[in-house]
Amino acid sequence: MADMPIRAVIAPVTPLQQNCTIVWCAKTLKAAVIDPGGEIPRLMKAIEDQGLTLEKIWITHGHMDHAGGAAELKRLTGVPIEGPHKDDQFWIDRIQESGEMYGIPEARIFVTDRWLDDGDVVTLGETQFEVLHCPGHTPGHVIFFHRQARFAQVGDVLFKGSIGRTDFPRGNHQDLLDAITGKLWPLGDDVQFVPGHGPMSTFGAERRSNPFVGDRAIEAMALQGKAYETPVNRSPG
Repeated sequence: MADMPIRAVIAPVTPLQQNCTIVWCAKTLKAAVIDPGGEIPRLMKAIEDQGLTLEKIWITHGHMDHAGGAAELKRLTGVPIEGPHKDDQFWIDRIQESGEMYGIPEARIFVTDRWLDDGDVVTLGETQFEVLHCPGHTPGHVIFFHRQARFAQVGDVLFKGSIGRTDFPRGNHQDLLDAITGKLWPLGDDVQFVPGHGPMSTFGAERRSNPFVGDRAIEAMALQGKAYETPVNRSPG
């Protein structure tokens, strides 16, 4: 991304190794932290080491490992929180409870400064990212897409070789499939994405090989209907 208008570093945080991303405008060095699940002192040091000025906090969805550190980061910096979609309020309300359950007692409920919806735009320095509402893993999940850089942060919608779990409250498997095939795939096979956990991939690679939502899997679902057996989902999020 050296020649692009944005740059990014990935910083896995919490025992769940959630991919928190620090992304910034290459011209102004204004930065956003996407999904600060925890380890806020480490994130603050990374921002300082890169010579950046934090401008925004962006949240893909309300799960504790993605958003548990947002309140503390805002307390320390005063920058606004944008996202997720308002349908994830019930997950935000559970953050502290979830943190205690998973051994992350510092996780805190936050109040967003701006709910996001499909088609919204968020700005960072002199750049902008498109927002797509992609429900299924959670009802209020959003993703952030920079069109020129061909870069997306997709949270727990899609992973390399898998998709997000839909067995949580208000999860919906068909909604997730529809979001991926109807909103992510049209963005282009060349788009590189950061998932909520694990290594990066491209939409094209997942269309070719993902056993849940690749082109062959979608074709098999259509042909077999109710007889189609969905693979067991062992994704981390």
